[in-house]
Amino acid sequence: MEEAIAKPYGIILITGPTGSGKTTTLYSILSRLNKPTVNIMTLEDPVEYQIAGINQVQINSQAGLTFATGLRAFLRQDPNIILVGEIRDKETTQLAIQAALTGHLVFSTLHTNNAATAIPRLIDLGAESFLIASVLTAILAQRISRKICSFCKVSYEATPEVAAKIKLVLGPLFPKKFESTPVLLSKGKGCEECGKTGYLGRIAIFEILKVTTAINQHILHQDSAEVIEKTAKKEGFVKMIEDGYLKVLDGVTTMEEVLRVAET
Repeated sequence: MEEAIAKPYGIILITGPTGSGKTTTLYSILSRLNKPTVNIMTLEDPVEYQIAGINQVQINSQAGLTFATGLRAFLRQDPNIILVGEIRDKETTQLAIQAALTGHLVFSTLHTNNAATAIPRLIDLGAESFLIASVLTAILAQRISRKICSFCKVSYEATPEVAAKIKLVLGPLFPKKFESTPVLLSKGKGCEECGKTGYLGRIAIFEILKVTTAINQHILHQDSAEVIEKTAKKEGFVKMIEDGYLKVLDGVTTMEEVLRVAET
């Protein structure tokens, strides 16, 4: 993601269901890119946080200000970076691509279950595959998981069945240290600090699909999300469920939480 946001133009998508932290992630990225010399403009529905130095506009469909009409107006105001709250229709999709083609860095969101399915979704919205391949740089899919309470966290040895499942899912990502030692997991016993739940705070579980030359070929051929993901795995792509299990092994969250939010 650091590599993607450092580029001067292109489209970066954040995907996930409502409540998965997409807006928070976007605001975090924009805050990092926010400099006096950079003109950042956003179209949001609604504006959830005010960020100093960024031109934020809330859409108003009743007044004729939609994502598409707002984006068209933005392109006449020489922005460097554009945030479109959500890509919902063909017109917005085409304008976002046009913005990226004319030298703008564009951020937006889509409601898809994972990173790879965002590509067929763009095609379904009317985008030409060769244009998608020209501008799409990265897709980040995420979910929000509860963190284990640090005040009452305890470690325990995973059952052979659970350890085997983690090893099967992670494959080569499975930490070598657990090959010869028991797999240790963590949980919260429940205390006053966490309201007896065993959880305190939240953490995001991610998968980031980098659009490489090989992925671009799949886009041009309009290959399925499964084919795209298979190639991405060969290039080092870490699936969301794998990222979740790695966080379980790090003692950050629990198996139950990861299965609740990330297993598809």
